[in-house]
Amino acid sequence: MRTTIDRAGRLVVPKKIREEAGLSPGSEVTIRVADGRIEIEPAPLEVRLVKRGRLTVAVPRKRVSALTDEIVGRTLGRLRRRGLGEDE
Repeated sequence: MRTTIDRAGRLVVPKKIREEAGLSPGSEVTIRVADGRIEIEPAPLEVRLVKRGRLTVAVPRKRVSALTDEIVGRTLGRLRRRGLGEDE
């Protein structure tokens, strides 16, 4: 897909790409230049490790919305299209 950078340097990311990347208004992204390319990706979720009984679990540092069946289904679909199975 092609898009244009405006005079203020802003870039519009097409809706289809935002949906594929799981980006919504207010989402944080990281941006960098690598080998002459501009790379933009969702910022990793900051977590802290908490002991719960015998388990150690990752707890988000910021409030995040709950995972829904739809989100899980979309993610599995993307992984399958990339050739990654459920057991990988």
